[in-house]
Amino acid sequence: MGNDHRQFKDAVYGQVARVGRAVAHPKRLEMLDLLCQGAASVERLAQKCDLSMGSTSQHLQVLYEARLVRRERHGTYAIYSLGGELSCTLFQTLRQVAEDYYAELREVAEAVLTAEPEVEAVDLATLRQRADRDQVLMLDVRPADEYAAGHWPGALSLPLETLADRLAELPRDRTIAAYCRGPYCVLSLEAVALLRRHGYHAIRLNEGVPEWRAQGLTVASGQG
Repeated sequence: MGNDHRQFKDAVYGQVARVGRAVAHPKRLEMLDLLCQGAASVERLAQKCDLSMGSTSQHLQVLYEARLVRRERHGTYAIYSLGGELSCTLFQTLRQVAEDYYAELREVAEAVLTAEPEVEAVDLATLRQRADRDQVLMLDVRPADEYAAGHWPGALSLPLETLADRLAELPRDRTIAAYCRGPYCVLSLEAVALLRRHGYHAIRLNEGVPEWRAQGLTVASGQG
């Protein structure tokens, strides 16, 4: 019986270890984070991760074999999406463990996220407590494809690369709450710094769509 138990435990932990092996690379974690925003092609993921197509495909294959992502073929293109919500939960849990256990992560994040000292970062609950909802404009500065996959209801989509040319579309009599992919996304940091330099009252939301979904909040989809 003892040997049977040993084989059972080895088999169980061996299967769990498949997950660990699949996420044991920074780029694969980045891909999971990006896929938490919405499905994407290999080409798009390669651009966002600053990788070659070959390297991106290899990393995605590892995630696919571990069933953390799904793959759909559209002619010569492959579109990847999360294997399920648990894949995003896994990434967020790993991130939380690293935040709690590793001072190095906190130091790196603080160095970057406080580089613009005038940029204030808050979560959604704090924003709701401090501001009249009707006086806040939610601004999504992610790429348009991520906005279409999921965004805060009523949020305005102005990708960061277009923001400087479209400032005139933004009201000056409202607080602008800019968000992107979550706590370590710097798109909203850059957006708020730009807005403040041009005289707008802007703050950075340190949450994004995955965090709101995890809280059970409703997000919208489509171009709005």
